Amino acid sequence: STTARTAAAAPAETQAAAPAATEAAAAAETQAATEAAAATETAAAPAAADVPAYTILPPVLTEPKDEEPLGSADATVRLKCGDTNAMTSAYNQGLVALRNHLEELSGGTMTIDVYPSSSLGNESDMLDAVSMGTQDMLVTSTGPIPAFAKSTANWAVLDLPYLFPSYESAYAVLDGEIGQQLLAGFDGTGIKALAFWENGYRCTTNSKKEIVHPDDLKGMKIRTMENKVHMATYSALGATPTAMAMGEVFTALQQGTIDGQENPYAIIYYGNKLHEIQPYITQNDVFYSPAVLAISEDVFNGLTAEQQGWLLEASELAKHEQRAIERGMQQMGRKNMEAFGCTVSDVDQAEWIEATKSVYDDASLGIDADLLAKIQAITGAN
Repeated sequence: STTARTAAAAPAETQAAAPAATEAAAAAETQAATEAAAATETAAAPAAADVPAYTILPPVLTEPKDEEPLGSADATVRLKCGDTNAMTSAYNQGLVALRNHLEELSGGTMTIDVYPSSSLGNESDMLDAVSMGTQDMLVTSTGPIPAFAKSTANWAVLDLPYLFPSYESAYAVLDGEIGQQLLAGFDGTGIKALAFWENGYRCTTNSKKEIVHPDDLKGMKIRTMENKVHMATYSALGATPTAMAMGEVFTALQQGTIDGQENPYAIIYYGNKLHEIQPYITQNDVFYSPAVLAISEDVFNGLTAEQQGWLLEASELAKHEQRAIERGMQQMGRKNMEAFGCTVSDVDQAEWIEATKSVYDDASLGIDADLLAKIQAITGAN
């Protein structure tokens, strides 16, 4: 951890700065005091993982396994975590990584039981359940967060089209001061947000035709998340957006209620097998979509300080691994869908950026202009 590294380095730095002949005793005394303080601090609140904030691990290019949802049978503390995707999704591969770290750090006394595929409800349902303490944890997209509480309304800015030109720019914002402020918006809502995970860059799929230009979308019914910014974006592109919970999408596509939908490859291919009924995929990357790992405040506060430390450390380690898994799935998912026979179309992204600029000026969306300016100052996008 940063705290532990700083504390451990301080004695050596103090000794190097002090003349050895005259201040050896003072240096030794400083070292002993610092080490004692560090030991006390670590015991009281174990620090987060020893991973730099902007670590970017290489993409994981191994096909995911259909992992066991339940953790170790020997664990005495079992945290129930729900989401809307299959066990092969990036969300749940990340939760398996989280579980492995937590079981190792806790000596097998703590674990995560995963409840995939909307088995505990849609994302809005699970946010409410976690806030009330009837569900322990969840991984959610940003979709329902702006409407969840007044203190999280400013999350709408993260859903703007083409806000993050690269993964690196997204991490610079989400792992920095702005990201911490956004996570803190959950404080007092009954939820403690632990970390920004990753949903990824979102593509458009449909069952009708190849789509290369924004005009090709005109009149098409496209499922979006239950999110005003995403709906406004697809309206600006000429489509008819239809908000729908993820658990309902496959059936709606199958029955022709909607023509298409938008999601990252990790969800299209690995999370929900939508390629089986959506033969056309457009690599337009309209949104970079973060995800959030969160826990009930009551549940978190019911853990001991040591258990809280293990969970925080495991969350930080798993964050970097989950992102690497998602980026790998973006690459593998496209190749697998092409091999399946899907038509995957690249686009002139500048054309799509121009077509969605009006969303930034839509006053009805309540975008926090000051926050947007701070983000754009970091990403260089405007």
